Amino acid sequence: MSPFKGQTGLKRILNASGYSLDGLRAAFTGEAAFRQLVLLNAILIPLSFFLNVSRVEQALLIAVCLLALIVELLNSAVEAAIDRISLELHPLSKNAKDMGSAAQLVALSMIALVWAVILL
Repeated sequence: MSPFKGQTGLKRILNASGYSLDGLRAAFTGEAAFRQLVLLNAILIPLSFFLNVSRVEQALLIAVCLLALIVELLNSAVEAAIDRISLELHPLSKNAKDMGSAAQLVALSMIALVWAVILL
């Protein structure tokens, strides 16, 4: 067991919830791309409730939107970790950041494709 692990039980769940909220707050205040995705989700998710689609299709429309938020959180975490290690330009740091960006491009493409396939 890691010496860095904290509480167990309900206390751990409460602590983890606080850390998660801190992460969402940090992403929202510090990452323009995250704020843009929140805005996109604020438009697309309610819109999905007004479309004439099955519940499974609606779930897919919502899931791909939320997935893009998850990918952006992970991308931002990778960027922060790389910047914490060093601000020096390095090919491996560039690769890590570029791969995170590519993951977000795939997630955004998936939103467009899934919405297009279901609606068209």
